[in-house]
Amino acid sequence: MAKEECAPQRNKSGDTSTLRNRRTVQPSEKIYQTLSTPASKDNTCRTAGSVAGDDSRSSNGTSELSSRGRLSDESPSRVLLMLVVGLSFSTRLYKITEPPHVCWDETHFGKMGSYYINRTFFFDVHPPLGKMLIGFAGYMTGYDGTFPFIKPGDKYENHNYWGMRGFCAVLGSFLPIFAYLIVLELSRSHTAALITATLLIFDTGCITISQYILLDPILMFFIMAAVLSMVKFNQPFTAPWCLWLAMTGVNLAGALGVKFVGLFVILLVGLNTVWDLWRLLGDLSLTLVDLVKHFLARIVGLILLPLFLYVTIFALHFVVLSKSGPGDGFFSSAFQSRLIGNNLHNASMPEYLAYGSTITVKNLRIAGGYLHSHWHLYPEGVGARQQQVTAYLHKDYNNLWLVHRQSDNNSQSGPPYLVRHGDIIRLEHKETSRNLHSHLHEAPLTKKHFQVTGYGINGTGDTNDLWQVEVCGGRKGDLVKVLRSKVRFHHRATGCVLYSSGKTLPKWGWEQVEVTCSPYLKETPSSQWNIEDHINSKLPNISLSVLKPHFLEILLESHIVMIRGNSGLKPKDNEMNSKPWHWPINYQGLRFSGVNETEYRVYLLGNPVVWWLNLACLGLYLIMVAVASIALQRGFSLGQKRKGLIFKTGTIANHSEVLMKGGGLLLLGWLLHYAPFYTMGRVLYYHHYFPAMLFSSMLTGITLDILLKSADLLLSRPYSDWLQGLGQMILMSSVLYSFYLFHPLSYGSTMAGLKWMDSWEF
Repeated sequence: MAKEECAPQRNKSGDTSTLRNRRTVQPSEKIYQTLSTPASKDNTCRTAGSVAGDDSRSSNGTSELSSRGRLSDESPSRVLLMLVVGLSFSTRLYKITEPPHVCWDETHFGKMGSYYINRTFFFDVHPPLGKMLIGFAGYMTGYDGTFPFIKPGDKYENHNYWGMRGFCAVLGSFLPIFAYLIVLELSRSHTAALITATLLIFDTGCITISQYILLDPILMFFIMAAVLSMVKFNQPFTAPWCLWLAMTGVNLAGALGVKFVGLFVILLVGLNTVWDLWRLLGDLSLTLVDLVKHFLARIVGLILLPLFLYVTIFALHFVVLSKSGPGDGFFSSAFQSRLIGNNLHNASMPEYLAYGSTITVKNLRIAGGYLHSHWHLYPEGVGARQQQVTAYLHKDYNNLWLVHRQSDNNSQSGPPYLVRHGDIIRLEHKETSRNLHSHLHEAPLTKKHFQVTGYGINGTGDTNDLWQVEVCGGRKGDLVKVLRSKVRFHHRATGCVLYSSGKTLPKWGWEQVEVTCSPYLKETPSSQWNIEDHINSKLPNISLSVLKPHFLEILLESHIVMIRGNSGLKPKDNEMNSKPWHWPINYQGLRFSGVNETEYRVYLLGNPVVWWLNLACLGLYLIMVAVASIALQRGFSLGQKRKGLIFKTGTIANHSEVLMKGGGLLLLGWLLHYAPFYTMGRVLYYHHYFPAMLFSSMLTGITLDILLKSADLLLSRPYSDWLQGLGQMILMSSVLYSFYLFHPLSYGSTMAGLKWMDSWEF
């Protein structure tokens, strides 16, 4: 086959016949051989000057272009790259200290950076790398971690906040640079790369989201760095190939270590790798040993290395945050026992639960709270007018309960007996001497559940006070282990289980968490409890250090808590919840700072010309791919109409390859970073679209570049070149003028006359 393909190229008679007249290979077969067939073993084919004779091979799933498509003069490349670098950094670092007060989510991520500096444990729904880097940047630039970050609008005064903002801005400045290099690698076109960089440099949304103490610029930095590394490793088993492969793995770990949406770029790289390995499997010039080497290299670089780095991030997180803090209550008692300053740290207590013990009982759901009661009664009209039982998120004397046998109020006298799986017990509230009680009255908020109350006098009540102890996963006779055992309390009279709903009671319930008895017996964290404090003078104490969980246990627990926290981020009543379909059309932004004319106002909104152009180019790209595919399949020449020039297969092959392979990779990246949000039940915001917007902008650069270069299909030279230049000039001018109009959104100037859509809130 290779010799047959080379034969027409050795014909020096100037044959200009089109692809449809070449009978040796079907047109579609010819094109795909041109794009992806490994180099022929016939050396004459390698030097015949044909695209099919290109000797280079891709090893990362992105095909290398022919040698004639490579850049011969690197001076323009360096000049353009330096221009992109200068403009990107200048637009992001301009007015970086303005406004001098807390803006939007700086109140969260700035505060978390302070926690790292103070080594105070906290909880967040995202992995720790982004906050860790923010704290490190603040520490290295002189911030002492003392600013409280209470609410947006608080003045920074004399606190050194510019280092954390500057760090995020620097990482955000790399986004247009990475995009330029990615598109240049995929298209081998300075024009496509420059269009992409221009769209991102002068996008007001990308500027704004990069200038504040947020996770988004850090996340997007690692996403783009991972994609750049992925398209760069393309010459197998050379030093640069190994370096780019390793850098891909490092950046994948970084993206996932900042936010769980980093999984989307991992999926992109994974799909690209699968395609790459499948292509290599069909390369008959590779031996089985070569294939195994390729496979193992990717296992190490793209799985084992990122996994090791990701686990290392959490190891550093746990080592640094060693002091008790506001995040304690979200984690299990065993987890809390490792935090300095927590009442469980280095404490000692009996290991197994016994009758006569005084205990606290903690629910295992996030913010489930401690089982709690107080003297206040349920109000009229809310179930039975008996003593309230709630879940309280803080440690308190009213969290203490006494453990009794079902018919014995003197459990504290005589020898101690251990509580076992299947035992029937009573829990008496220590402060009020009322028993934990349930009945068939409906719960205050969760109407399908039963009410839980405190009932009785001095521990004397009725059969509705009896609860059966169940150790989750246990068998009859198993002991209840302090801190470690997950326990359910099964109500004997009604058959329901003790449950923390997570719902906040009204003011009559002191805004504590509702406790119910659930008739639904499925094991969930809301119905699971553990014994935290345990006091019994008749039992020997053990140090809780022997019960501390090991690293893998706290790593697993951290991920369970983060995932539950993410899934629990539901829209609140009357809270604006952005919809995914809003994002590509730039329907509505986010107010970062200022609500009136006298304040420094910043509004997160993309440059409308850039965003609407990106949206239009998504459709245009699909049309161009369809047209090019049909033309190639039918054997039409898309590149022969040049003044006095013979037909060159390289033109059609290069443009088609860039459009279908390079553009296809970017379209897949856009879909993976956008489509999953339609399936999410959590609260969503406009800024979630920005990673997808990066891929959309890169796709726009490639699409418009090929569209403008296709002017030679309609016009001969020099008219086609003039049309191409005019199109580029109009495009650049439109982006620059729209940036001139909308730059006040980012830099805090007046926004009068900029409200093109009623949904924009400024």
